[in-house]
Amino acid sequence: MSQPPGQQPPQGEFGAPYGPPPETFPPPGQGTAQPSGPYTTPAQPGPYGPPAQPAQPVPGYGQPPQPAPGYGSPPQPGPYAQPTQPGYGYPGQQPPQSGGPRGGGRFRGGAGTIVGAVLAVALLAGAGIWFALDGDGGSGKPTAGPGHSSGQPDTSSSPSPAPTGTGGHDTISPAAEAAAVNAERGPGEAKMLWLQKGGVDLPEGGEDVYGPWFSGDTVVTAMYRTVTGYDTTDGSLKWSLRLATNTCAAPSQPTADGKIVLGVKRTTSGDSECNGLQMVDLTTGKAGWHKTYVRQGAWDGLSELSMSTNGGTVTVGRTSRSDAFRVSDGKVVFGKLPGNCQPFGFASGEVALAAASCQTAADDHKEHQIQRIDPATGKRLWTYKVKKGWQVAQIYSADPIVISLKQSDKWGILVLNADGTYRTQLAGGPGDYAVSCDADLIVQGPNLDNCLGVAADANTFYMATKAVDLKTGDGNKVAAFDLTTGKHKWSVDSPARQSLTPLRTEGGKLFMYLGAAKNKGGGIVSVPSTGGTWSPVLRHPVSGVPTERGFSLSRITYVGGRSYLTQARISGIEDGDEIEERSMVAFGN
Repeated sequence: MSQPPGQQPPQGEFGAPYGPPPETFPPPGQGTAQPSGPYTTPAQPGPYGPPAQPAQPVPGYGQPPQPAPGYGSPPQPGPYAQPTQPGYGYPGQQPPQSGGPRGGGRFRGGAGTIVGAVLAVALLAGAGIWFALDGDGGSGKPTAGPGHSSGQPDTSSSPSPAPTGTGGHDTISPAAEAAAVNAERGPGEAKMLWLQKGGVDLPEGGEDVYGPWFSGDTVVTAMYRTVTGYDTTDGSLKWSLRLATNTCAAPSQPTADGKIVLGVKRTTSGDSECNGLQMVDLTTGKAGWHKTYVRQGAWDGLSELSMSTNGGTVTVGRTSRSDAFRVSDGKVVFGKLPGNCQPFGFASGEVALAAASCQTAADDHKEHQIQRIDPATGKRLWTYKVKKGWQVAQIYSADPIVISLKQSDKWGILVLNADGTYRTQLAGGPGDYAVSCDADLIVQGPNLDNCLGVAADANTFYMATKAVDLKTGDGNKVAAFDLTTGKHKWSVDSPARQSLTPLRTEGGKLFMYLGAAKNKGGGIVSVPSTGGTWSPVLRHPVSGVPTERGFSLSRITYVGGRSYLTQARISGIEDGDEIEERSMVAFGN
């Protein structure tokens, strides 16, 4: 994903803002809800009055885009002010225990309802936020960003012995590598609890990794034809399940009782259709029911899959429809719904929030809606009609409801109330926002709810700015927005050469990943939801920097006081490299 070129867009005809909220309405026969939010009175020029004055440039952010580090390549983040202690953690510090978790999805530990965001492009209404064109001719496919590494991580001058040889790992085992890292730990630094390698001979080009999913003391990933469960404490193998065909899609979250339904290929042939479903018990590793479904017509047959878990239902969304099945036994819950507006993707969680497309011509699906659907019956509970010409790109959060919208080369962030009425749009802040999603990481069908770089609680939305500019040594920012007014509240800065990435919220705090840099370990930090200076929660060892920065396409999870980096795709330059490539690392005390 190319990074936005500056704080503010050029003035003039870049495109109209999202504008006043469209009509919100329940299913036919249930009346019409009145729009709520700032548009209950006649609209002013933009929802906040006069346009905001251009923000002052932040050093390093108004310059031409530079190659961005990956999530776990030089991931770089930081605080509102530099910590007063050497390093950024304290010996023996424990993560906070108060409050229930909010946020989640695969990137945030699966602990709540926060879901994803997309890096695209945009203007938010009125004094709004502008986001730059993604750099690929307006296709909406990012070309660089915090989820990608444009080059090899710089691991020179590292205190840890770097393995050498084919693939960089064939001279030392993961266990020996972790032991060497821990032997050089400094005071107050967490252990590298365990390190895993790919371990599977893959076809040329590599394969996507799905997960991680957590069930009790088991963490699970799926890749190619294998689903694997590891002990969260020491990484020991708890079980391994061999599938008959390739995994080709998966939800971001399992059910509350630890069940997942995977999308699998129909056969082992290279051009086989992804129209099979396989249920797996994450606790025991046992395979449950398996079935196939019919994909009808050109739109359905060619579209990528967006899977979700909502209560006891798994949904499989495509361009023209979604099908839902009961996770316990595979029974069909609902298929194509009445009308020409069909949900094409859901966000995982108890709230079944869907993006729907309304077919206006044989090859045109550009009128979008946001729908809340009862996952047990398929009944539409409410519908929000998105302004014509705008499309739902990602669902940042299902509770509270925060939606990423796009229109050509523009991007807006819409906030709805729990009943589906308009709440606000986000505007202002430092600009140069950058969020990375599964669409940027994996080859197979991306979900709508898997993005790294956003989080939300009941009143605030958090979003990261672009990744670190390694040439200038600057860090990045995390900006907080008021979900009632849509206005920017505060920002927190990262240290030089590191970047901050929002993960999830809990107990009145935002938890963030602080990326590793040369001679600077990464880790987990937190900042109060009211803003201020970040505080260390879990310090990754400096001796583990080469390993940590080697996770160039990783998902980051903080669960149970442990942090996990999981590669989103495994591949190799030479045959056999993928077997030794590091696939997951865990840090903790």
